[in-house]
Amino acid sequence: MAEMNEKGILGKFLVWRVRNIKEKQFIVMLSILVGIVTGLAGVVLKNMVHFTHAFFTERMQVDSGNLLFFVYPFIGILLTTLFVKYFVKEGISHGVTKVLYAISRRNSMIKPHNNYSSMIASTLTIGFGGSVGTEATIVLTGASIGSNLARLFRMNYKVMTLMIGCGAAGAIAGIFKAPIAGIVFTMEVLMLDLTMASLVPLMFTAITSYVVTFFLMGDGFVFSYQITDKFVMANFPYYVVLGIFAGILSVYFVRMNLRVEQFLERIKSTWKRIAIGGALLGVVIFVFPPLYGEGYSALDDLMAGHSDKLLNNTYFFGFRDSAWMLILFVVGLVFVKVIATALTNGSGGVGGVFAPSLFTGGVAGFLLAMLINMSGIRVVEPSHFVLAGMAGTMSGVMKAPLTAMFLIAEISGGYALFLPLMLTSVISYLTSQGMEPYSIYARRLARQGDLLTHNKDKAVLTLMKLNKVVETDFKTIEVDATLGDLVKVVSKSSRNLFPVLNSDHQLLGIVLLDDIRKVMFNQEMYPKTYVRDFMTTPSVVIDMNDSMEVVMKKFEDSGAWNLPVLQDHKYVGFVSKAKIFNTYRKVLIHFSDDE
Repeated sequence: MAEMNEKGILGKFLVWRVRNIKEKQFIVMLSILVGIVTGLAGVVLKNMVHFTHAFFTERMQVDSGNLLFFVYPFIGILLTTLFVKYFVKEGISHGVTKVLYAISRRNSMIKPHNNYSSMIASTLTIGFGGSVGTEATIVLTGASIGSNLARLFRMNYKVMTLMIGCGAAGAIAGIFKAPIAGIVFTMEVLMLDLTMASLVPLMFTAITSYVVTFFLMGDGFVFSYQITDKFVMANFPYYVVLGIFAGILSVYFVRMNLRVEQFLERIKSTWKRIAIGGALLGVVIFVFPPLYGEGYSALDDLMAGHSDKLLNNTYFFGFRDSAWMLILFVVGLVFVKVIATALTNGSGGVGGVFAPSLFTGGVAGFLLAMLINMSGIRVVEPSHFVLAGMAGTMSGVMKAPLTAMFLIAEISGGYALFLPLMLTSVISYLTSQGMEPYSIYARRLARQGDLLTHNKDKAVLTLMKLNKVVETDFKTIEVDATLGDLVKVVSKSSRNLFPVLNSDHQLLGIVLLDDIRKVMFNQEMYPKTYVRDFMTTPSVVIDMNDSMEVVMKKFEDSGAWNLPVLQDHKYVGFVSKAKIFNTYRKVLIHFSDDE
C-alpha cells in the first residue's frame, strides 16, 4: 500500500512537472540534484577509504619492512570478492568501461545497486592496500546516480545519457576539486555529440559537486602542495623528452595491465585466482610499500621535496641518503605500479586506473628530474616534472590530453605551468597514439565491437543490434527436396530467395527464384530434378556475434543485398541492406540531437 501511494505521489509530481516546468529547465534542476548527490557520494567514499587506510597503517614502524603489507591486500581482495560474489552478484570493476558499455549497449541504463556497491567494494580493496584508485569507482557511482534519477523522472535516452555525463563530471569535479577537468573528462572520454545546450547541465553538476565537496572537506582533498614558481623556458626541451617518455610509458601501462589481467582471467577457479593474485600483490607491495593504496601520499612527498620518505617501511630504509638507491627504487616503482594495479583488479579487487596512471607519471617525472639534476647539465624543479609527468602519462593512458592538463592544473594550482603541462600531454598523446590507438577504458569494448566513438556513423552502427535487423520470414527447403517440393514452397512465399538446409538446420546454400524461373512450370522435371541442382553456396555469411561494423564491411566486400545469418553454425535468417539502412535512419534520429 505504501509503495502504491509512493508511486501515486511520483506520478502526480510527473504530471505537475510536465504542465508547469519546461523540459530544459527541469534538466538543469536534475543536473543540480545529480551534483549534490554525487558530491556527497565522493565525500563518503574518500572518507571511508582514508579512515580504513589510516586504521591499518598509522601504527606501523617506518624504519623497517612490515609483513602486514603482504597480508592486508590479500584480505582486502578476499573480502571484496565475497561481497561482489554473494551480495552484488555481478562484476563491478573497471567502472569507466562499464559506463561506456551502458551508453553503447544498455540504452544508458545502469543498475541501481551501482549507486553504492562499488563504493563499498572499493573501500574494502583500497582501504586494505589494493593498488588502485577511487576515481573510476566514483565515476561509475556518479553515472549510476545520473542514470537512475533520469529513469525515476521518466526521461528519454538522450537525457539519460546526458545525466550519465553529468554524474561523471560531478564525480571528477568533486573528488579532485576540479570542475573544469570534470566537464572536459566527460566530453573527451564519455560523451558524444555535445551541444551548448548539454554543456549547461554539465557545468551546473560540476560546480554543485565542487561546492558540496568544498564545504564538507575543505581545500586539500588530493594534494596539499601548491605550485608558485613560474615556468622556465630553458627547460622546454626536457619537457619534450618527458612527453615522449610518458607516451611510451603509457603504452606499457595499457598493455601490461591487460596482459596481467588476462593471465589471471585464465585461472577459472575464483579462490585459486585470489590466492595467486593476492599473494603476488602482497609480495609486490611488501617490497614497494608506496604502492599500498592509491599512492597520493607518495606523490605529496615528492612534490614537497621529501623523496627520502619513499623508502619508509622498507628494508632499504638505511639507504635513504643514497641517491643511486633512491633512483633504483623509483625505477622499480615506475614499472611495477601497473603490475600491482592489474593484480588488484584481476584477482578480484575493485578500483580504477586513474590514480595509478597519475602515480606512475608523477614518479616517472621525478625520476627524469633527478637524472637531469645529477647530470650537472641543468638544475630543474622536481615538483614541476612530477606534475608534468602525471599529465603526460594520464593523457597517453586515457587518450584524454585536455582532461590531463586541466586536471593537474586545477588540483595543484599550477596554471603557471600550463604550457609545459600542455606540451607534455600533447606529445605523450601523439607518441602513444601511433602504438596504442585506444584508451585503457576503450580497449576491451573495441575488441568486442561495443565501443561508441566520436564518429557518428560508427557510433550509430554500434548502437544498432544485429538481432533487430535479422529477417526470419524466408521459406526454407531441404537439400534432398525435389523441384516439385520447391515450387510448392515458392507458391507460399513472398520472397525470391530460399535457404537450403540439411537435417541439422545447417545452411548448405541458397536458391534464387531467377535460377528456377525457366523450369518451374515444367511439371515433367518436378520428380526427377532436385534442389541441390539449382542451389549456390553463399560466398559470405554473417555470424550473430559480428558487430554491425563487421556486417557492413561484409556487405561492401561482397556486393550482396542479402546475406545469411548463422548462430553456432545453424541457420537463423537473412539480413538485407534495405533493412539495415532503414534501421540506421531510425537509430540516427534517436541518437541525434536534431529531433
